[in-house]
Parts: sequence; structure tokens; C-alpha cells
Amino acid sequence: MPGEFPSDEQAEAYGTFAEEPTRPELERFFLPDDVDRDLIALRRTEHHRLGSALQMCTVRYVRWTGTRTWCAC
Repeated sequence: MPGEFPSDEQAEAYGTFAEEPTRPELERFFLPDDVDRDLIALRRTEHHRLGSALQMCTVRYVRWTGTRTWCAC
């Protein structure tokens, strides 16, 4: 299936948040709770755990803000 290339603006914004998160948002979305830590602990190595934690927090924040970035899906 053919895709579209992102505009220059979309390419520049890729991989960034639309706005800098506030301190309450950072605390809400980027500090794992007990359930999060249990899920993260299931990963095989410390590297996997760190990656899983970063993805979990980032996806949670991006979904909450409704931020949409270009995707080559």
C-alpha cells in the first residue's frame, strides 16, 4: 500500500511532544505506580524494562493529550 511522505512541518515535529508537559502532567503520566512496576518487572533485562517503561509512559501521555504525529503505517 503506497504511503505519503510527511510535510516538512510533520517531519520536524516527529518524535516530539506538541507542548512541554507541565509538572503535574509529568507526575501523573511519567511516574509509574505499583501496577506499572509489576508490568515492567515482567521484562527480561534492565534494558527491556527501561524501554517498556518509557513506551508505557509516553503512549499514556500522547493518548491523553490527543497528540497525533505522522506515521508511516
